[in-house]
Amino acid sequence: MNIRGRVWKFGDDINTDYMAPGFVKNQPWELVKKAILHIHPGFTSGFKPGDVIVAGENFGCGSSREAAPANLKRLEVGCVVAESFGRIFLRNSIAIAFPVLICKGVTAEFEEGEELELDFAQSLVRNKTRGTEIRGTPLAPELVRIVTAGGMMQLLKQQAAGPGGA
Repeated sequence: MNIRGRVWKFGDDINTDYMAPGFVKNQPWELVKKAILHIHPGFTSGFKPGDVIVAGENFGCGSSREAAPANLKRLEVGCVVAESFGRIFLRNSIAIAFPVLICKGVTAEFEEGEELELDFAQSLVRNKTRGTEIRGTPLAPELVRIVTAGGMMQLLKQQAAGPGGA
């Protein structure tokens, strides 16, 4: 699984409330998507499907809003590569097959607008603009399997179908 996109850069402690704001809960998607990560000037108006997020420490901290990674996935964020993640956000992302990777030093390797390429299975992050690369912390093989299968529910369906099943 290779992901390539333009970088949007965020700092430390980006809370799930910014990805799933309560003030747009139960609103139509057109309103919700304009509020996702509204703390970054230009993100809501400039984001394009396939763009990626590079972030500092503790991305996805805060409440266990399952809508946080789900909103990013629905917005078509290619992936999030961060110095570290809130534990529940990381777990929820993997469960829905939203690619996330812990990569120490990634914020120093990228500026906003540069092009990132992620080799998810190898935990390799390339800055295509600068021609550099950095290796992230590999996810456990079971977690990579969940993401590449399409999420936890898809993996369970495949397992229930047995060999050669749907």
